[in-house]
Amino acid sequence: MNITVLDDYQDTVRTLACFAKVAGHGVTIWTDHTKDVDELARRLEDTEALTLLRERTPIRAPLVERLPKLRVISQMSVYPHIDVDACTRRGIVVSSLTGPARPSWATAELTWGLVLAAMRRIPQEAAALRAGRWQAWPIGVGLRGKTLGIWGYGRIGAVVAGYGRAFGMDVLAWGREASLARARADGCAVAASREALLEQSDVLSLHVRLVDATRGMLTAADLARMKPTALLVNTSRAGLIAPGALEAALRAGRPGLAAVDVFEEEPVLGARHPLLALDSVVATPHLGYVERGQLESMFDTIFDQILAYAAGAPINVVNPEVLQPREGAR
Repeated sequence: MNITVLDDYQDTVRTLACFAKVAGHGVTIWTDHTKDVDELARRLEDTEALTLLRERTPIRAPLVERLPKLRVISQMSVYPHIDVDACTRRGIVVSSLTGPARPSWATAELTWGLVLAAMRRIPQEAAALRAGRWQAWPIGVGLRGKTLGIWGYGRIGAVVAGYGRAFGMDVLAWGREASLARARADGCAVAASREALLEQSDVLSLHVRLVDATRGMLTAADLARMKPTALLVNTSRAGLIAPGALEAALRAGRPGLAAVDVFEEEPVLGARHPLLALDSVVATPHLGYVERGQLESMFDTIFDQILAYAAGAPINVVNPEVLQPREGAR
């Protein structure tokens, strides 16, 4: 099969052990990114199996209609970026392993790295030292005895809470009732309200899935409740925060710091985002799940799904109706 890998920014896939699984197939890897439908149609014109790295590239009907050779899309996790109905109409199988899974340890670890980096001003001081200056930034703040707010006590939030306890922090949870029940079972305190969470947290970390109900859930008024010394960390999705609210809040001084790994439109090139102009922000280019072990696990499954399709026995199919004989077929 002709297999295409999109958005492998760091040219990692060909170095994974699982890449050997597709050695007998033609594989094209794109390390840059485009959302332009005309360009994607050109790149994918001979593609029979398409792999997606999470939600980096949307696959919508206008593109699907221009890919007559495409037979299967293989990826992991949720698929809001794929027009499954359009794929079904064209007879394209969408395979994506979803459901209960272990936490993204990689995302939790990066979250904690951002907490330490922002509170102790590690990136700024490292850059200043290379530039010949010594202890050049306002002094950082330690974590012991401070309050760590976890908004969304799910798989990742629970791991980050554990890191906070290991650093001597008091953990305060908020979210849906099911997640709060889990927090209580783990011995964590639960905030009296979302307002209390915002007002009491010295570090507030967001671990909420972006859906219609949570888009823009953190407003300018919410951010204004935070301490001027507080840090807001977002390794989930940028859309959880109202557009423009975080930049404005940081300029107003509440919260005083932010650490972000996610942006509204990605990739961000040429430093063209207002958060990147603020000294109060530590930012990374959506590295949360981007770790060798995690990608090895992801593509091991992604390639297995393609091989299963090639063998005539597709697995993890999210549109099984495409496998049914069509009316009138013999």
